[in-house]
Amino acid sequence: MTVNERIDRAEKALAARFRAIDDVALYNQKKVLDAFREERIAVRHFAQTTGYGYGDEGREKLGALFANIFKADRAIVSPLLASGTHTLTVALFGILRPNDRVLCITGEPYDTLRGVIKGTGGSLEEFGIAFDMVALKENGKIDRSAVTAALREREYKMIYIQRSRGYELRDAFTVEEIGAACDLVRKNGFPGCIFVDNCYGEFVQKREPTEVGADVIVGSLIKNPGGGLVPTGGYIAGAERYLALIEQRLTAPSVGGEIGSYACGYQAYYQGVFLAPHTTAQALKGGLLIGKCLEELGFRNFPAIETPLADITRAVRFETEEQLTAFICCVQACSPVDAFVRPEAWDMPGYDCKVIMAAGTFVGGATSELSADAPIRTPYTAYFQGGLTYEHCKIACKQILERLTIL
Repeated sequence: MTVNERIDRAEKALAARFRAIDDVALYNQKKVLDAFREERIAVRHFAQTTGYGYGDEGREKLGALFANIFKADRAIVSPLLASGTHTLTVALFGILRPNDRVLCITGEPYDTLRGVIKGTGGSLEEFGIAFDMVALKENGKIDRSAVTAALREREYKMIYIQRSRGYELRDAFTVEEIGAACDLVRKNGFPGCIFVDNCYGEFVQKREPTEVGADVIVGSLIKNPGGGLVPTGGYIAGAERYLALIEQRLTAPSVGGEIGSYACGYQAYYQGVFLAPHTTAQALKGGLLIGKCLEELGFRNFPAIETPLADITRAVRFETEEQLTAFICCVQACSPVDAFVRPEAWDMPGYDCKVIMAAGTFVGGATSELSADAPIRTPYTAYFQGGLTYEHCKIACKQILERLTIL
């Protein structure tokens, strides 16, 4: 069977899944469009500002737009937030105080957050904030009994949920599963903040965690909600009482959300979130195609092809480091930027082993664009995500198959 025949067969097998993804995209596009109209977004909101940014209409209206889309009381959307990890850190330090205790109910958080939790350099631990974790069950699901036992044993200020898999071989959590987890902790008398790392999950389903019980959701704008256009930044959305605390940490307690300018202007931020439902759908379909074709070559996928999707990432397990590296190099070679560069594993900050990355993206490190990365450790697993257009993903799929079939 030729590579083109293999791709054609995969597309036919995935036709129903693609239609379902398009249905979600249409729903979310209307939701976003309605929010633009309800918030009366105008050309003046794109304008640049400098200095303190007092009265920055673009900044204020962008927050209101995200709050409307995510059905939250308020939202902070800022280019001052440098990454998803930085955004999570600002939100955590905004809400938490010394002697507070956090319970993560989705296993160990993503690598880069571990230094925020424990260690030197200003971690939560150094400020006297404890971070407990409940391991997931063998099937990658939340251990409800263990969560209940933990809540009965200690008093917690925050419940922490990571939606995406990070570098763990588990499925991302659906909004329905997050809603069930919120119900569980509330039924056990938990009165505090339910906090969700929503990275990679925005617009994958028709609802967001703030619609099913989460108090705060956090994400990066160079992932799903930036639509491939946003150059930097993050968002935090949720309940008023928590957002009021977080904005004091974003800037300073005396000024909060009253300041913050952006000399480049906000057009890309507004246009990016408008495009986000469509680009997210493109990434989902592209990931399914690549995953389906690799599955037929014998490479195991996470999530399984038939599993409902909850984020835009896909993990593929390889038998050898050579196969893993070949996959990453193929993604880089199919990139629109730096396609001639050969990725090499390096000691990336925040990780405990060498990491190899393919990121030939217009926005540096943007995982809304087709990209892939992998820790160099067993089991050899690559994590790929993004793809602003399905056509780009399909072209990359062909090159990946051609390379892997000759190894």
